Amino acid sequence: MSSPQLDFVKAHAALLNQTSLPAIKTLNGLTPPPRPALAANAPVAMLFSPHPDDECITGALPLRLMREAGYRVVNLPVTLGSNPRRIEEREHELQRACTWLGFDIQEIEPEGLSHINAHARDKEPEAWAEKVEDVAGIIARFKPAIVICPNDDDGHATHIGTHHLVTDALAHENHACWLVQTEFWRAMTHPNLLVESSLKDTADLVTALSCHVGEIKRNPYHLRLTSWMADNVRRGGELIGGAGVQAPDFAFGTLYRMDRFDGEQIVQHKERHVIGAKETLEILFGGV
Repeated sequence: MSSPQLDFVKAHAALLNQTSLPAIKTLNGLTPPPRPALAANAPVAMLFSPHPDDECITGALPLRLMREAGYRVVNLPVTLGSNPRRIEEREHELQRACTWLGFDIQEIEPEGLSHINAHARDKEPEAWAEKVEDVAGIIARFKPAIVICPNDDDGHATHIGTHHLVTDALAHENHACWLVQTEFWRAMTHPNLLVESSLKDTADLVTALSCHVGEIKRNPYHLRLTSWMADNVRRGGELIGGAGVQAPDFAFGTLYRMDRFDGEQIVQHKERHVIGAKETLEILFGGV
């Protein structure tokens, strides 16, 4: 027997199993969204992506910073994945995705770094120090106002390793900035920022993720990105707004942890924010 609830579940299941949302193997014939004209001295938001595709999954805030606040977003692919046979292909996929989003790409090494994890940090100090110096040099060149990377308990060894690589490099360079931590493989315990994505921004993130052809072939998670973003709104409403508060009235959002890095360590930021798509980001980071 049919019911509104069963009809809803069937419709949702059909969306998650559709075949009409294709992988994007080439941008030929497609027109990426216009990239805003950026000032020559535009502030930099630097996004450290453990793998190609993380720039799409956690890219909601960087995308808004570029489109609404005039930031130059520089994406650093820390690795190009663990499969050597896929490195070149993943690099091409990444280029298509970042072209769609309007993010610059800054490589650390031509084929990405390897052994980015807490074990390598502890057991291979000399090799780790070289990687830290490489990243510190890039930070010194770009002088980012905002650095975005995974949190230190993100449930994946390379994500956790990326966090330590970034914070070690910031300390090496004695660089003070905003540090925005992301989540994907494990939910953060104490996020303090929920950022809404408009329908257009959300569609562009899904489109960019669809450029990672080899990854979505084995796991069609581009179809599930919106579900994850919807659940972020469910969680974030009370984690940030407080238990029992009215849930946000928007559909899609991404959770972050926003703190200061004082040049030596993370200094916790006590304020909490839910930022809707029509609200200004200046309340977070100030004007450009």
